[in-house]
Amino acid sequence: MNKLRMTKRRKVMTFTPVYDLHAKTLLGYLADLTLKGALMVSETPVEVDRALTLAIEFRISPDKQPMHMTVSARVAWCKLEEHRTYYNTGLEFLGVTDQTRNLIELVLQTHQFSREMPARQNP
Repeated sequence: MNKLRMTKRRKVMTFTPVYDLHAKTLLGYLADLTLKGALMVSETPVEVDRALTLAIEFRISPDKQPMHMTVSARVAWCKLEEHRTYYNTGLEFLGVTDQTRNLIELVLQTHQFSREMPARQNP
């Protein structure tokens, strides 16, 4: 990928499966997310430039029903993790609707790893 990343990625801290909607198969699991795309981790490689319709299920909270997102995407890149058996795959979202954008923003607000250390409490 030659372009510099325009949007900071945020790691998702929930167990989030990513499915190929048309093939009805599990592709992998979401590792991080932006409004423009995502990083997926999988056991098998995915063909670069492949067009997919993804189905992603977010569990916003244990007491609420999961929220589903369907989005068209292009596989931007796929590579084997160094010294690992898993593949990292960059997914570029295509034609994101307002509803999908709102859901992604909600997920980013409620389910991400904090990049800051917690403040130290003085006794």
